[in-house]
Amino acid sequence: MDKSFHMPIQLKITLLSFIIVAFSILIGGIIIFGNIVSIREEETGTRSMITAHTIAELPEVQKMVLEPEGWTELNPIIENLRKIHQADYIVVLNDQHIRYSHPVYSQLGTLSKSNDERAAFAEHEYISKAVGKLGVSVRAFVPILNEENKQIGVVLVGNILPTIPEVITDLKTEILILLFLTLLFGVCGSWLLARRIKKETFQLEPHQISQMLVERTAAFNAMHEGVIAIDTNQIITIFNEKAKQMLNISGSVIGKKITDVVDDTRLPEVLERTTPIVNQEISVQQKNILSNRVPIKIDDKTVGAVAIFQDRTDVTKLAEELTSVKAFVEALRVQNHEHMNKLHTIAGLIQLGNLDDALQYIFQITEEQEELTRFLTKHIHDDNLVGLLLSKVSIGRELGIELTMDKHTKLDRFPPDLDYHDFVLIVGNLIENSFAALKYSTEESKQVYLSIYQDERHCQIVLEDNGPGIPEPIHKDIFEYGFTTKGSEGSGIGLYLINQIVKKAHGEMSFTTRPNEGTSFFLSFPMQDIEEIK
Repeated sequence: MDKSFHMPIQLKITLLSFIIVAFSILIGGIIIFGNIVSIREEETGTRSMITAHTIAELPEVQKMVLEPEGWTELNPIIENLRKIHQADYIVVLNDQHIRYSHPVYSQLGTLSKSNDERAAFAEHEYISKAVGKLGVSVRAFVPILNEENKQIGVVLVGNILPTIPEVITDLKTEILILLFLTLLFGVCGSWLLARRIKKETFQLEPHQISQMLVERTAAFNAMHEGVIAIDTNQIITIFNEKAKQMLNISGSVIGKKITDVVDDTRLPEVLERTTPIVNQEISVQQKNILSNRVPIKIDDKTVGAVAIFQDRTDVTKLAEELTSVKAFVEALRVQNHEHMNKLHTIAGLIQLGNLDDALQYIFQITEEQEELTRFLTKHIHDDNLVGLLLSKVSIGRELGIELTMDKHTKLDRFPPDLDYHDFVLIVGNLIENSFAALKYSTEESKQVYLSIYQDERHCQIVLEDNGPGIPEPIHKDIFEYGFTTKGSEGSGIGLYLINQIVKKAHGEMSFTTRPNEGTSFFLSFPMQDIEEIK
């Protein structure tokens, strides 16, 4: 449908409010008219009862109802009283149910056979309602008693109730004023409300808001990252399908409190921050995720928070695929360079005629490589970590750095909260940092020492180098995201990621450093679940 056919939101709200006001007036009018009719009925009954009492206590009435044809004198008196008291009709009956007064002259002296007057002849006074030719009437019955308190007749005073059209006619001025004021304030209030809503919705029409909502939902669900957003009351406003898949959530969770759905997102804490938290690795629903959490602000006021995160397994696999290619290329380059040097040495020995030395050299380099490979595969039961260490040893040789493995190195299994991705990242970054520190060192013998040891309680990693050390002023900054001393060559995330892994696995990390003597890093991880330790 073309947008021109859409009714503006202000007009929609105004019309809707007008209909609501009109409907409310209708319902209120029905209730009010019902109350007015009820009040009128009560007032009419009370007035009829007072009139009936007045007539029943008149001496002339008490005297005439005892006369055989007393109606000839009594009826004119009653008619005058009827006009004075503004009653519609008054009927006086003697103890024989004979009419002594009646608005219809021909009824005088006749017998009344009405059923609702029987209780009145038993000395009861009451009010009843009856439907007649003139409409609904309220009638008051009062017994006539003589001086000895003996009943000698009954007075019946009737008044016709006004109909609803008559009530409306009587109150037309008040009704018109009420309708005018109600509609005036209703329309003005509706218009102001519509303007306010229009402003709050950025001047968008309902169909535009609906379209944006559909598009936004589709966009969020098409993302490969999990997205969760909450408001200031921690109520979920966005929870896309990818987030549900990652966190094993099913069904609709919009409108629920975040802590009732996922209690460890650490998203509510962002509401109290003024800065975002980026690239932080946290554990949610026993899954390791890489999270970016950002406060949502409008006019410098926090109105919510949003988390965009990825399953670290997926991120690690992607990073592993990328870094594996880089590491493979680097290993090939180092291996090619190293083999070329060895081939040149062998070729030189052959040209000099030293065939025995050349053969001995070949046996030596082959034995060294096989010995290192046998040692690593025997003591470290993970091919990824073994491959990393073999590559780092070769790179170190090219850089003139000797990477030495502790002969007591042992790793049969990883700590509960870690996997080979974590260990490759930890060991690889620690060695790379040492290589970078030693690259421009003036030491004649550049040494890096690595020890990985594991027992039933702990898994420990120790790395030492004889580089220039870490300057004291930057000790507190080396674990911060983005901090680097390598300039454009560094990323500033190596030690930061290591620190995040240590926190995740409830481990400990410390370092010691001495100027121009070297740096030592010590990492320790528990080999039992933290809950079991507690």
